[in-house]
Amino acid sequence: MIVRKLHEAGVQSEHAYLAAFGSIGLSLASWLASNKQENLERADRWGIFVGEWAPTFFALGLALANYEKSGLSLDTLYTSGDTRGPVTA
Repeated sequence: MIVRKLHEAGVQSEHAYLAAFGSIGLSLASWLASNKQENLERADRWGIFVGEWAPTFFALGLALANYEKSGLSLDTLYTSGDTRGPVTA
């Protein structure tokens, strides 16, 4: 349902992948900036916090890629009586 809503909103798998790589870069940049202004423990925590976004964005990218590849609408499958979900070839 979330993947379908994101797809309908115009979000593509490439957008999620770019967000993942961006969060990796932001993690490094925030760690470097925090490291210069604050103590090492706080800088590490801030960098790790931002870095944890990357796997989520990569997972969304994969889910969107599968949804785009299947070319099937979940509404079509579920209204036809098939409750197993989309089938990929």
